[in-house]
Amino acid sequence: MTTDSLRSGPGATGRSSRDGRSSRDGRSSRDGRGGRDGRSSRDGRGSTDGRGSTDGRHSARLPVREHLPARDSATAAATADVPVLDVVIPVYNEEKDLRPCVVRLNGHLARTFPYPFRITVADNASTDSTPAVAAALAEELPGVRYARLEEKGRGRALRTVWSASDAPVLAYMDVDLSTDLNALLPLVAPLISGHSDLAIGSRLARSSRVMRGPKREFISRAYNLILRSSLAAGFSDAQCGFKAIRREVAERLLPMVEDSGWFFDTELLVLAERAGLRIHEVPVDWIDDPDSTVHIVRTATEDLKGVWRVGRALAVGALPLDRLARPFGDDPRDRALTGVPRGLARQLVGFCFVGALSTLFYLALYSLFRLGVGPQIANGGALLVSAVANTAANRRLTFGVRGRGGAVRHQAQGLVVFAIGLALTSGSLAALGAASGAPSHGTELAVLITANLAATVLRFLLLRAWVFPERRTTERDDMEAPLRATAALPVRNESEDVR
Repeated sequence: MTTDSLRSGPGATGRSSRDGRSSRDGRSSRDGRGGRDGRSSRDGRGSTDGRGSTDGRHSARLPVREHLPARDSATAAATADVPVLDVVIPVYNEEKDLRPCVVRLNGHLARTFPYPFRITVADNASTDSTPAVAAALAEELPGVRYARLEEKGRGRALRTVWSASDAPVLAYMDVDLSTDLNALLPLVAPLISGHSDLAIGSRLARSSRVMRGPKREFISRAYNLILRSSLAAGFSDAQCGFKAIRREVAERLLPMVEDSGWFFDTELLVLAERAGLRIHEVPVDWIDDPDSTVHIVRTATEDLKGVWRVGRALAVGALPLDRLARPFGDDPRDRALTGVPRGLARQLVGFCFVGALSTLFYLALYSLFRLGVGPQIANGGALLVSAVANTAANRRLTFGVRGRGGAVRHQAQGLVVFAIGLALTSGSLAALGAASGAPSHGTELAVLITANLAATVLRFLLLRAWVFPERRTTERDDMEAPLRATAALPVRNESEDVR
């Protein structure tokens, strides 16, 4: 896939034409991020599909969110070519709607948006006169840019343009402008302020006002119900074509997103949510486009395949979501009270929940095994199976460990904890047998429950202190963590910013 052309209008941003600064290529060659094939990049951020980094900088943790600085007249003049917002409009054979859409969006931003902006038309291999219309708009309007791709796919277009953009806030919207533009500033404001990492428009929020047919309404709600039940998604609307993301988040999140079509949005949001990033939702006013060319059946089929793929990857821990972690101190929950271990209350709740389910699972297995074997073998088998499941559940749910790193070691240590629990419960059964000779099944269960309660307390202490210990940091480490994370990011030259 190639980016055949990248053209800009008379100014590089929507507010840059007044001072005479024109950038015809919109960063297409000066720093290697937007070349003709989209693959030349000195800092590893310019691959066409956004999936690779030649210098490994994507492994750095995210920096602390900060409010983008307000720009006075001097700053605005010095940084006129660098917009705060880059709005991407992916199009395929939209020769009829493209011009009125871009003209209307450009006028709205010029009137209402208080920061420099850019509009990028991403052409997905159109075969009609869309390329000519887009090129003409890039020549006529300040801050309008045109990118040509030779392969179809909305996700591919967004990945390509977002990966090459220099704007700190990246957004996209559908060309039909079904979403009322008055929601655009509320959409990007939380990203500019540093409050959130991503923002989405929601047609399913209670205060949203939507006009569309019952068929599309049913499909939309059914799809989001599938996401909630299968991937535990907490956001309300994955498919609304009205989203924004901070650039430093996109730089680390885009390489993890595999889909290049309509499922791109869903995969992006699911991974962001699983990584603990903050997603802001904006209720929108939305009017369905009756001339939409989206193939509903084919799109739904591809989406279901994507749900299965992402769910499987999350289940086996194949995604390095720790790359999206924020440094200590960015979350107010990090500011623990003096003398209270961080996360202890949350860990206790998670451990009790997992422990209750594990105990029920263990008792069910013991009763099943007891039908064919003696009490000691049944106890050992049930405890072994439940211990493996308990360690895996506590690893993810109680102590928040993601990915495959250290999983084998954690299971080995969990088996040691299991052996201690086995000794405690087996010893209790042996003592019961010695005391009463032939105890009833109910008595055995009562003794085992008591022994398991004692083993549970010991298990939590061992898991917390030995298997999943907290990283001990000094106050200085906590203060310097955001600086180290920021220092790991690619350094931009002042000569690139002031052009």
